[in-house]
Amino acid sequence: MTQDFDAAPPPALPLIAPEPRPGSNLPEFTVGDLARRLKRSIEEEFGFVRVRGEISQPKKHSSGHCYLRLKDDTAVIEAVCWRGTMSKLAIKPEEGLEVIVTGRMTTYPGRSQYQLIIESMELAGEGALLKMLEERKRRLAAEGLFEPSRKKPIPFLPDVIGVITSPTGAVIRDILHRLSDRFPRHVLIWPVAVQGERAAAEVTAAIQGFNRIQPGGPVPRPDLLIVARGGGSLEDLMAFNEENVVRATAASAIPLISAVGHETDTTLIDHASDRRAPTPTAAAEMAVPVRGELLAQVLDDERRLLASAGRLLAERRNRVEGLARGLGDPRALLEGHAQRLDDRAERLTLAAAALVERRRTRVGELAASLRHPRDQLAQAGQKLAGEARALDGALRHAVTMAESRYQRVAGRLSLTPARHRLDDGARRLADLSPRLERAFGKTIAERGAKLDALGQLLESYSHKSVLARGFALVEDRDGKPITSASQTSPGLAVTLRFGDDSRVGATVDGGEGKAEKKPEGKKARAVPVQGSLF
Repeated sequence: MTQDFDAAPPPALPLIAPEPRPGSNLPEFTVGDLARRLKRSIEEEFGFVRVRGEISQPKKHSSGHCYLRLKDDTAVIEAVCWRGTMSKLAIKPEEGLEVIVTGRMTTYPGRSQYQLIIESMELAGEGALLKMLEERKRRLAAEGLFEPSRKKPIPFLPDVIGVITSPTGAVIRDILHRLSDRFPRHVLIWPVAVQGERAAAEVTAAIQGFNRIQPGGPVPRPDLLIVARGGGSLEDLMAFNEENVVRATAASAIPLISAVGHETDTTLIDHASDRRAPTPTAAAEMAVPVRGELLAQVLDDERRLLASAGRLLAERRNRVEGLARGLGDPRALLEGHAQRLDDRAERLTLAAAALVERRRTRVGELAASLRHPRDQLAQAGQKLAGEARALDGALRHAVTMAESRYQRVAGRLSLTPARHRLDDGARRLADLSPRLERAFGKTIAERGAKLDALGQLLESYSHKSVLARGFALVEDRDGKPITSASQTSPGLAVTLRFGDDSRVGATVDGGEGKAEKKPEGKKARAVPVQGSLF
Protein backbone atom coordinates (compact mmCIF):
# COMPACT_ATOMS: atom_id res chain seq x y z
CA MET A 1 0.00 0.00 0.00
CA THR A 2 1.33 3.46 -0.90
CA GLN A 3 -1.70 5.67 -0.22
CA ASP A 4 -1.46 7.96 2.84
CA PHE A 5 -4.36 8.20 5.30
CA ASP A 6 -5.14 10.64 8.06
CA ALA A 7 -5.06 9.46 11.61
CA ALA A 8 -8.84 9.70 11.90
CA PRO A 9 -11.40 8.40 9.36
CA PRO A 10 -13.24 11.01 7.28
CA PRO A 11 -16.63 12.09 8.60
CA ALA A 12 -19.56 10.01 7.43
CA LEU A 13 -21.68 11.74 4.83
CA PRO A 14 -25.48 11.47 4.98
CA LEU A 15 -26.85 8.88 2.63
CA ILE A 16 -29.55 10.17 0.31
CA ALA A 17 -31.50 7.58 -1.56
CA PRO A 18 -31.35 8.32 -5.25
CA GLU A 19 -34.56 8.75 -7.18
CA PRO A 20 -35.51 5.93 -9.53
CA ARG A 21 -35.27 6.63 -13.20
CA PRO A 22 -38.48 6.78 -15.19
CA GLY A 23 -39.52 3.40 -16.41
CA SER A 24 -37.46 1.57 -13.74
CA ASN A 25 -38.08 0.65 -10.12
CA LEU A 26 -34.34 0.34 -9.23
CA PRO A 27 -32.58 3.37 -7.70
CA GLU A 28 -29.50 4.66 -9.53
CA PHE A 29 -26.25 5.36 -7.52
CA THR A 30 -23.15 7.22 -8.46
CA VAL A 31 -19.81 5.50 -7.87
CA GLY A 32 -19.00 7.81 -4.95
CA ASP A 33 -22.43 7.30 -3.36
CA LEU A 34 -22.10 3.56 -3.57
CA ALA A 35 -18.55 3.63 -2.15
CA ARG A 36 -19.67 5.76 0.78
CA ARG A 37 -22.62 3.48 1.51
CA LEU A 38 -20.34 0.46 1.51
CA LYS A 39 -17.80 2.25 3.70
CA ARG A 40 -20.46 3.20 6.26
CA SER A 41 -21.96 -0.24 6.29
CA ILE A 42 -18.63 -1.95 6.89
CA GLU A 43 -17.53 0.51 9.60
CA GLU A 44 -20.87 0.13 11.41
CA GLU A 45 -20.77 -3.65 11.19
CA PHE A 46 -17.07 -4.12 12.02
CA GLY A 47 -16.28 -1.10 14.23
CA PHE A 48 -14.10 -3.20 16.61
CA VAL A 49 -12.50 -6.49 15.60
CA ARG A 50 -9.65 -8.79 16.66
CA VAL A 51 -7.96 -10.56 13.81
CA ARG A 52 -5.31 -13.29 13.98
CA GLY A 53 -3.01 -13.77 11.03
CA GLU A 54 0.50 -13.80 9.65
CA ILE A 55 2.17 -10.52 8.69
CA SER A 56 3.16 -10.31 5.04
CA GLN A 57 5.01 -7.60 3.10
CA PRO A 58 5.30 -4.99 5.89
CA LYS A 59 6.31 -1.60 4.46
CA LYS A 60 7.06 1.55 6.41
CA HIS A 61 6.25 4.71 4.44
CA SER A 62 8.30 7.90 4.61
CA SER A 63 5.34 9.55 6.36
CA GLY A 64 5.73 7.13 9.28
CA HIS A 65 2.67 4.98 8.47
CA CYS A 66 3.07 1.21 8.07
CA TYR A 67 1.23 -0.81 5.41
CA LEU A 68 1.02 -4.61 5.61
CA ARG A 69 -1.10 -7.64 4.90
CA LEU A 70 -2.64 -10.20 7.27
CA LYS A 71 -3.09 -13.62 5.77
CA ASP A 72 -3.93 -17.20 6.60
CA ASP A 73 -4.39 -20.26 4.45
CA THR A 74 -7.51 -18.96 2.68
CA ALA A 75 -7.52 -15.13 2.57
CA VAL A 76 -5.57 -11.89 2.71
CA ILE A 77 -6.63 -8.59 4.33
CA GLU A 78 -4.92 -5.28 3.69
CA ALA A 79 -4.03 -3.43 6.90
CA VAL A 80 -2.56 -0.08 7.83
CA CYS A 81 -1.08 1.24 11.07
CA TRP A 82 -0.95 5.02 11.42
CA ARG A 83 2.21 6.82 12.56
CA GLY A 84 0.84 7.67 16.03
CA THR A 85 -0.08 4.05 16.64
CA MET A 86 3.25 2.68 15.40
CA SER A 87 5.18 4.41 18.22
CA LYS A 88 2.91 2.72 20.80
CA LEU A 89 3.09 -0.86 19.54
CA ALA A 90 4.79 -3.35 21.88
CA ILE A 91 6.22 -5.27 18.93
CA LYS A 92 7.31 -4.12 15.51
CA PRO A 93 5.73 -5.67 12.43
CA GLU A 94 8.03 -8.19 10.80
CA GLU A 95 7.66 -10.58 7.87
CA GLY A 96 6.15 -13.97 8.81
CA LEU A 97 5.23 -12.95 12.37
CA GLU A 98 1.91 -14.39 13.58
CA VAL A 99 0.04 -11.73 15.52
CA ILE A 100 -3.35 -10.78 16.89
CA VAL A 101 -4.32 -7.23 15.95
CA THR A 102 -7.16 -5.12 17.27
CA GLY A 103 -8.75 -2.41 15.15
CA ARG A 104 -11.63 -1.50 12.89
CA MET A 105 -12.58 -2.28 9.31
CA THR A 106 -12.97 0.37 6.67
CA THR A 107 -12.73 0.80 2.91
CA TYR A 108 -10.50 2.73 0.57
CA PRO A 109 -12.76 3.92 -2.23
CA GLY A 110 -9.83 4.99 -4.41
CA ARG A 111 -9.01 1.34 -5.00
CA SER A 112 -12.29 -0.32 -4.18
CA GLN A 113 -10.74 -2.36 -1.36
CA TYR A 114 -11.42 -2.94 2.27
CA GLN A 115 -8.69 -2.71 4.90
CA LEU A 116 -8.08 -3.05 8.60
CA ILE A 117 -7.00 -0.02 10.66
CA ILE A 118 -4.71 -1.46 13.37
CA GLU A 119 -4.98 0.00 16.88
CA SER A 120 -2.84 -2.56 18.79
CA MET A 121 -0.78 -5.65 18.05
CA GLU A 122 0.33 -8.64 20.09
CA LEU A 123 1.93 -11.95 19.34
CA ALA A 124 -0.37 -14.81 18.63
CA GLY A 125 1.48 -17.17 21.03
CA GLU A 126 4.83 -18.20 22.46
CA GLY A 127 5.65 -20.20 19.38
CA ALA A 128 5.28 -17.14 17.21
CA LEU A 129 7.36 -15.11 19.63
CA LEU A 130 10.14 -17.69 19.59
CA LYS A 131 10.02 -17.76 15.83
CA MET A 132 10.38 -14.00 15.70
CA LEU A 133 13.29 -14.07 18.13
CA GLU A 134 15.02 -16.82 16.17
CA GLU A 135 14.65 -14.86 12.95
CA ARG A 136 15.96 -11.70 14.62
CA LYS A 137 18.87 -13.59 16.14
CA ARG A 138 19.78 -15.05 12.75
CA ARG A 139 19.69 -11.63 11.08
CA LEU A 140 21.77 -9.89 13.77
CA ALA A 141 24.27 -12.74 13.81
CA ALA A 142 24.67 -12.37 10.06
CA GLU A 143 25.71 -8.74 10.67
CA GLY A 144 28.48 -9.93 13.01
CA LEU A 145 27.06 -8.49 16.24
CA PHE A 146 27.56 -11.78 18.09
CA GLU A 147 31.12 -12.51 16.90
CA PRO A 148 33.48 -13.60 19.74
CA SER A 149 36.26 -11.44 18.26
CA ARG A 150 34.21 -8.30 19.04
CA LYS A 151 33.92 -9.09 22.73
CA LYS A 152 36.11 -7.04 25.08
CA PRO A 153 37.89 -8.45 28.16
CA ILE A 154 36.37 -7.71 31.54
CA PRO A 155 38.72 -5.55 33.72
CA PHE A 156 40.19 -7.41 36.68
CA LEU A 157 39.37 -4.73 39.26
CA PRO A 158 37.24 -1.85 37.91
CA ASP A 159 37.25 1.42 39.85
CA VAL A 160 33.73 2.45 38.81
CA ILE A 161 30.87 0.08 37.91
CA GLY A 162 27.74 1.27 36.10
CA VAL A 163 24.54 -0.69 36.82
CA ILE A 164 21.51 -0.41 34.53
CA THR A 165 18.42 -1.81 36.27
CA SER A 166 15.30 -0.87 38.16
CA PRO A 167 16.14 1.17 41.28
CA THR A 168 13.29 -0.36 43.31
CA GLY A 169 13.72 -4.08 42.70
CA ALA A 170 15.65 -6.67 44.64
CA VAL A 171 18.23 -6.95 41.85
CA ILE A 172 20.10 -3.74 42.72
CA ARG A 173 20.18 -4.68 46.42
CA ASP A 174 21.64 -8.10 45.60
CA ILE A 175 24.32 -6.53 43.37
CA LEU A 176 25.33 -3.87 45.93
CA HIS A 177 25.41 -6.41 48.75
CA ARG A 178 27.56 -8.81 46.76
CA LEU A 179 29.99 -6.07 45.71
CA SER A 180 30.29 -4.91 49.32
CA ASP A 181 31.09 -8.45 50.49
CA ARG A 182 33.69 -9.16 47.82
CA PHE A 183 35.42 -5.87 47.06
CA PRO A 184 33.64 -2.50 47.63
CA ARG A 185 33.68 -0.32 44.50
CA HIS A 186 32.18 2.98 43.37
CA VAL A 187 28.79 2.15 41.79
CA LEU A 188 26.76 4.39 39.45
CA ILE A 189 23.07 3.40 39.01
CA TRP A 190 21.10 4.39 35.91
CA PRO A 191 17.45 3.70 36.77
CA VAL A 192 15.38 2.24 33.90
CA ALA A 193 12.16 0.36 33.39
CA VAL A 194 12.91 -3.33 32.87
CA GLN A 195 9.46 -4.32 31.58
CA GLY A 196 6.89 -2.73 29.34
CA GLU A 197 6.84 -0.52 26.31
CA ARG A 198 9.39 2.02 27.67
CA ALA A 199 11.95 -0.54 28.82
CA ALA A 200 13.83 -1.08 25.54
CA ALA A 201 14.23 2.64 24.82
CA GLU A 202 15.37 3.41 28.39
CA VAL A 203 17.92 0.56 28.47
CA THR A 204 19.30 1.69 25.11
CA ALA A 205 19.56 5.28 26.33
CA ALA A 206 21.30 4.15 29.54
CA ILE A 207 23.97 2.16 27.66
CA GLN A 208 24.61 5.03 25.27
CA GLY A 209 24.59 7.58 28.11
CA PHE A 210 27.26 5.74 30.09
CA ASN A 211 29.42 5.57 26.95
CA ARG A 212 29.07 9.32 26.40
CA ILE A 213 30.60 10.15 29.80
CA GLN A 214 34.05 11.65 29.22
CA PRO A 215 37.02 10.47 31.32
CA GLY A 216 38.14 13.00 33.91
CA GLY A 217 34.77 14.80 34.01
CA PRO A 218 32.64 15.62 37.06
CA VAL A 219 30.93 12.22 36.75
CA PRO A 220 33.40 9.33 36.68
CA ARG A 221 33.27 7.13 33.58
CA PRO A 222 32.50 3.50 34.44
CA ASP A 223 35.07 0.83 33.71
CA LEU A 224 32.37 -1.86 33.54
CA LEU A 225 28.60 -1.95 32.85
CA ILE A 226 26.05 -4.43 34.26
CA VAL A 227 22.59 -4.71 32.68
CA ALA A 228 20.46 -6.66 35.18
CA ARG A 229 16.88 -7.81 35.64
CA GLY A 230 15.19 -10.52 37.64
CA GLY A 231 13.44 -13.55 36.21
CA GLY A 232 10.16 -13.50 34.30
CA SER A 233 8.23 -14.86 31.38
CA LEU A 234 9.32 -14.56 27.79
CA GLU A 235 7.00 -11.61 27.32
CA ASP A 236 8.42 -9.88 30.42
CA LEU A 237 11.96 -10.16 29.04
CA MET A 238 11.06 -8.96 25.54
CA ALA A 239 12.64 -5.54 26.14
CA PHE A 240 16.07 -7.19 26.19
CA ASN A 241 15.37 -8.89 22.86
CA GLU A 242 14.71 -5.64 21.04
CA GLU A 243 17.03 -4.77 18.19
CA ASN A 244 17.95 -1.31 19.48
CA VAL A 245 19.04 -2.79 22.85
CA VAL A 246 21.14 -5.46 21.12
CA ARG A 247 22.83 -2.92 18.82
CA ALA A 248 23.58 -0.53 21.70
CA THR A 249 25.14 -3.42 23.66
CA ALA A 250 27.31 -4.49 20.72
CA ALA A 251 28.43 -0.88 20.09
CA SER A 252 29.34 -0.17 23.73
CA ALA A 253 32.99 0.84 24.16
CA ILE A 254 32.76 -0.08 27.87
CA PRO A 255 32.84 -3.83 28.66
CA LEU A 256 29.30 -5.01 29.49
CA ILE A 257 27.95 -7.95 31.52
CA SER A 258 24.36 -9.02 30.87
CA ALA A 259 22.47 -10.50 33.82
CA VAL A 260 18.86 -10.79 32.61
CA GLY A 261 16.53 -13.37 34.14
CA HIS A 262 17.51 -16.64 35.73
CA GLU A 263 20.10 -19.13 34.56
CA THR A 264 17.69 -20.78 32.09
CA ASP A 265 16.55 -17.48 30.56
CA THR A 266 18.37 -16.41 27.43
CA THR A 267 17.84 -13.11 25.63
CA LEU A 268 19.51 -11.56 22.58
CA ILE A 269 21.43 -9.10 24.76
CA ASP A 270 23.28 -12.11 26.22
CA HIS A 271 24.73 -12.89 22.78
CA ALA A 272 25.82 -9.29 22.13
CA SER A 273 27.29 -8.59 25.58
CA ASP A 274 30.95 -9.16 26.39
CA ARG A 275 30.00 -11.69 29.07
CA ARG A 276 26.78 -13.32 30.24
CA ALA A 277 25.99 -13.90 33.91
CA PRO A 278 23.30 -16.46 34.88
CA THR A 279 21.99 -14.16 37.65
CA PRO A 280 22.53 -10.56 38.81
CA THR A 281 24.42 -11.89 41.85
CA ALA A 282 26.75 -13.85 39.56
CA ALA A 283 27.34 -10.66 37.57
CA ALA A 284 28.57 -8.93 40.72
CA GLU A 285 30.88 -11.87 41.39
CA MET A 286 32.26 -11.63 37.85
CA ALA A 287 32.80 -7.89 38.19
CA VAL A 288 35.19 -7.91 41.16
CA PRO A 289 37.45 -10.49 42.83
CA VAL A 290 37.32 -11.39 46.53
CA ARG A 291 39.44 -8.91 48.49
CA GLY A 292 40.33 -11.44 51.18
CA GLU A 293 41.51 -13.96 48.62
CA LEU A 294 43.64 -11.28 46.93
CA LEU A 295 45.24 -10.36 50.27
CA ALA A 296 45.95 -14.02 51.01
CA GLN A 297 47.39 -14.46 47.51
CA VAL A 298 49.59 -11.38 47.95
CA LEU A 299 50.86 -12.61 51.32
CA ASP A 300 51.55 -16.06 49.88
CA ASP A 301 53.35 -14.55 46.90
CA GLU A 302 55.39 -12.35 49.26
CA ARG A 303 56.40 -15.38 51.35
CA ARG A 304 57.36 -17.37 48.27
CA LEU A 305 59.24 -14.41 46.81
CA LEU A 306 61.26 -13.90 49.99
CA ALA A 307 62.02 -17.62 50.20
CA SER A 308 63.11 -17.82 46.58
CA ALA A 309 65.23 -14.66 46.94
CA GLY A 310 66.91 -16.14 50.02
CA ARG A 311 67.66 -19.39 48.21
CA LEU A 312 69.00 -17.49 45.22
CA LEU A 313 71.30 -15.40 47.40
CA ALA A 314 72.54 -18.50 49.22
CA GLU A 315 73.27 -20.25 45.93
CA ARG A 316 75.12 -17.22 44.59
CA ARG A 317 77.09 -16.88 47.84
CA ASN A 318 78.16 -20.55 47.71
CA ARG A 319 79.17 -20.17 44.06
CA VAL A 320 81.22 -17.05 44.78
CA GLU A 321 82.93 -18.72 47.70
CA GLY A 322 83.75 -21.75 45.53
CA LEU A 323 85.19 -19.56 42.82
CA ALA A 324 87.17 -17.58 45.42
CA ARG A 325 88.83 -20.76 46.68
CA GLY A 326 90.10 -21.48 43.18
CA LEU A 327 91.74 -18.06 42.88
CA GLY A 328 95.11 -17.06 44.33
CA ASP A 329 95.73 -14.42 46.98
CA PRO A 330 95.09 -11.06 45.27
CA ARG A 331 97.59 -9.34 47.57
CA ALA A 332 100.35 -11.76 46.60
CA LEU A 333 99.55 -11.35 42.92
CA LEU A 334 99.67 -7.57 43.24
CA GLU A 335 102.95 -7.66 45.18
CA GLY A 336 104.64 -9.78 42.47
CA HIS A 337 103.44 -7.44 39.73
CA ALA A 338 104.51 -4.40 41.77
CA GLN A 339 108.02 -5.84 42.16
CA ARG A 340 108.24 -6.52 38.42
CA LEU A 341 107.11 -2.98 37.73
CA ASP A 342 109.80 -1.53 40.00
CA ASP A 343 112.45 -3.69 38.33
CA ARG A 344 111.34 -2.61 34.86
CA ALA A 345 111.35 1.06 35.93
CA GLU A 346 114.90 0.81 37.32
CA ARG A 347 116.16 -0.98 34.23
CA LEU A 348 114.50 1.63 32.02
CA THR A 349 116.22 4.45 33.91
CA LEU A 350 119.66 2.76 33.69
CA ALA A 351 119.11 1.92 30.02
CA ALA A 352 118.32 5.56 29.26
CA ALA A 353 121.46 6.74 31.06
CA ALA A 354 123.58 4.11 29.28
CA LEU A 355 122.11 5.13 25.93
CA VAL A 356 122.94 8.79 26.55
CA GLU A 357 126.51 7.82 27.58
CA ARG A 358 126.97 5.70 24.45
CA ARG A 359 125.75 8.54 22.26
CA ARG A 360 128.08 10.98 24.01
CA THR A 361 131.07 8.66 23.51
CA ARG A 362 130.19 8.21 19.84
CA VAL A 363 129.99 11.99 19.34
CA GLY A 364 133.38 12.36 21.00
CA GLU A 365 134.90 9.74 18.71
CA LEU A 366 133.45 11.42 15.64
CA ALA A 367 134.70 14.83 16.82
CA ALA A 368 138.22 13.47 17.41
CA SER A 369 138.34 11.98 13.93
CA LEU A 370 137.61 15.35 12.28
CA ARG A 371 140.53 17.46 10.92
CA HIS A 372 141.21 20.84 12.44
CA PRO A 373 139.61 23.76 10.50
CA ARG A 374 142.95 25.53 10.25
CA ASP A 375 144.45 22.50 8.51
CA GLN A 376 141.53 22.36 6.10
CA LEU A 377 141.78 26.13 5.49
CA ALA A 378 145.55 25.87 4.86
CA GLN A 379 145.06 22.98 2.46
CA ALA A 380 142.28 24.85 0.62
CA GLY A 381 144.49 27.99 0.46
CA GLN A 382 147.37 26.01 -1.00
CA LYS A 383 145.06 24.46 -3.57
CA LEU A 384 143.63 27.87 -4.43
CA ALA A 385 147.13 29.43 -4.81
CA GLY A 386 148.18 26.53 -7.05
CA GLU A 387 145.14 27.02 -9.27
CA ALA A 388 145.81 30.78 -9.41
CA ARG A 389 149.43 30.16 -10.47
CA ALA A 390 148.31 27.66 -13.07
CA LEU A 391 145.75 30.13 -14.40
CA ASP A 392 148.33 32.97 -14.53
CA GLY A 393 150.86 30.72 -16.33
CA ALA A 394 148.19 29.62 -18.80
CA LEU A 395 147.29 33.26 -19.46
CA ARG A 396 150.95 34.21 -20.10
CA HIS A 397 151.41 31.17 -22.29
CA ALA A 398 148.33 32.09 -24.32
CA VAL A 399 149.59 35.69 -24.75
CA THR A 400 153.05 34.44 -25.76
CA MET A 401 151.55 31.98 -28.23
CA ALA A 402 149.41 34.75 -29.72
CA GLU A 403 152.40 37.14 -30.09
CA SER A 404 154.49 34.39 -31.71
CA ARG A 405 151.70 33.69 -34.13
CA TYR A 406 151.29 37.35 -35.02
CA GLN A 407 155.03 37.71 -35.56
CA ARG A 408 155.10 34.70 -37.88
CA VAL A 409 152.17 36.01 -39.82
CA ALA A 410 153.72 39.49 -39.99
CA GLY A 411 156.93 38.10 -41.47
CA ARG A 412 154.99 36.59 -44.33
CA LEU A 413 152.79 39.54 -45.12
CA SER A 414 153.63 43.11 -45.97
CA LEU A 415 154.56 45.39 -43.16
CA THR A 416 151.65 47.82 -43.31
CA PRO A 417 148.82 45.25 -43.42
CA ALA A 418 150.62 43.13 -40.88
CA ARG A 419 150.98 46.03 -38.58
CA HIS A 420 147.32 46.77 -38.94
CA ARG A 421 146.43 43.15 -38.17
CA LEU A 422 148.82 43.19 -35.19
CA ASP A 423 147.21 46.31 -33.94
CA ASP A 424 143.79 44.64 -34.31
CA GLY A 425 144.99 41.58 -32.40
CA ALA A 426 146.42 43.79 -29.65
CA ARG A 427 143.12 45.65 -29.41
CA ARG A 428 141.17 42.38 -29.24
CA LEU A 429 143.56 41.10 -26.55
CA ALA A 430 143.11 44.36 -24.66
CA ASP A 431 139.33 43.92 -24.88
CA LEU A 432 139.57 40.29 -23.71
CA SER A 433 141.80 41.05 -20.72
CA PRO A 434 139.09 42.77 -18.53
CA ARG A 435 136.69 39.90 -19.16
CA LEU A 436 139.34 37.41 -18.08
CA GLU A 437 140.04 39.46 -14.99
CA ARG A 438 136.34 39.57 -14.10
CA ALA A 439 135.94 35.81 -14.64
CA PHE A 440 139.03 35.16 -12.55
CA GLY A 441 137.75 37.44 -9.77
CA LYS A 442 134.32 35.77 -9.80
CA THR A 443 135.91 32.32 -9.58
CA ILE A 444 138.09 33.46 -6.67
CA ALA A 445 135.02 34.88 -4.87
CA GLU A 446 132.95 31.69 -5.36
CA ARG A 447 135.78 29.51 -4.16
CA GLY A 448 136.29 31.79 -1.15
CA ALA A 449 132.58 31.65 -0.22
CA LYS A 450 132.59 27.87 -0.52
CA LEU A 451 135.73 27.76 1.61
CA ASP A 452 134.07 29.92 4.27
CA ALA A 453 131.01 27.62 4.32
CA LEU A 454 133.24 24.58 4.69
CA GLY A 455 135.11 26.34 7.47
CA GLN A 456 131.86 27.06 9.34
CA LEU A 457 130.70 23.47 8.87
CA LEU A 458 134.09 22.23 10.06
CA GLU A 459 133.92 24.53 13.02
CA SER A 460 130.46 23.15 13.96
CA TYR A 461 131.90 19.61 13.77
CA SER A 462 135.04 20.61 15.74
CA HIS A 463 135.55 19.14 19.15
CA LYS A 464 136.02 22.64 20.52
CA SER A 465 132.27 23.19 20.64
CA VAL A 466 132.00 19.99 22.66
CA LEU A 467 134.80 21.10 24.96
CA ALA A 468 133.06 24.48 25.43
CA ARG A 469 130.09 22.66 27.03
CA GLY A 470 132.25 21.37 29.89
CA PHE A 471 133.94 18.32 28.36
CA ALA A 472 137.73 17.69 28.19
CA LEU A 473 139.87 16.00 25.54
CA VAL A 474 142.33 13.41 26.84
CA GLU A 475 145.63 13.40 24.85
CA ASP A 476 148.89 11.60 25.33
CA ARG A 477 152.25 13.40 25.41
CA ASP A 478 152.36 13.33 21.60
CA GLY A 479 149.05 15.18 21.29
CA LYS A 480 147.09 12.13 20.06
CA PRO A 481 143.62 11.75 21.51
CA ILE A 482 142.91 8.81 23.81
CA THR A 483 139.42 7.42 22.97
CA SER A 484 139.17 4.28 25.12
CA ALA A 485 140.41 2.91 28.41
CA SER A 486 142.34 0.19 26.59
CA GLN A 487 144.84 2.88 25.45
CA THR A 488 145.76 3.74 29.07
CA SER A 489 147.82 2.11 31.79
CA PRO A 490 148.48 3.02 35.44
CA GLY A 491 151.02 5.81 35.70
CA LEU A 492 150.51 6.98 32.10
CA ALA A 493 150.97 10.76 31.80
CA VAL A 494 148.11 12.39 29.86
CA THR A 495 147.01 15.93 29.03
CA LEU A 496 143.49 17.23 29.62
CA ARG A 497 142.56 19.88 27.05
CA PHE A 498 139.65 22.23 27.78
CA GLY A 499 137.48 24.51 25.62
CA ASP A 500 139.62 27.63 26.14
CA ASP A 501 142.70 25.74 24.85
CA SER A 502 144.13 25.50 28.38
CA ARG A 503 145.79 22.22 29.28
CA VAL A 504 146.22 20.30 32.50
CA GLY A 505 148.65 17.45 33.06
CA ALA A 506 147.34 14.27 34.68
CA THR A 507 148.41 10.72 35.50
CA VAL A 508 146.24 7.62 35.06
CA ASP A 509 145.68 5.77 38.33
CA GLY A 510 143.77 2.55 39.25
CA GLY A 511 143.23 1.18 35.77
CA GLU A 512 144.51 -2.10 34.35
CA GLY A 513 144.84 -0.70 30.82
CA LYS A 514 141.98 -2.82 29.45
CA ALA A 515 138.46 -1.84 28.54
CA GLU A 516 135.94 -3.19 31.01
CA LYS A 517 132.46 -4.30 29.89
CA LYS A 518 129.84 -2.33 31.72
CA PRO A 519 127.24 -4.50 33.43
CA GLU A 520 123.67 -3.84 32.22
CA GLY A 521 121.66 -1.67 34.59
CA LYS A 522 124.75 -0.20 36.38
CA LYS A 523 126.41 3.19 35.94
CA ALA A 524 129.82 3.41 34.19
CA ARG A 525 132.76 3.92 36.56
CA ALA A 526 135.01 6.87 35.65
CA VAL A 527 138.79 6.28 35.34
CA PRO A 528 140.50 8.27 38.13
CA VAL A 529 143.42 10.53 37.10
CA GLN A 530 145.78 12.76 39.04
CA GLY A 531 147.03 15.96 37.49
CA SER A 532 148.38 19.42 37.99
CA LEU A 533 148.50 22.60 35.98
CA PHE A 534 151.51 23.00 33.61
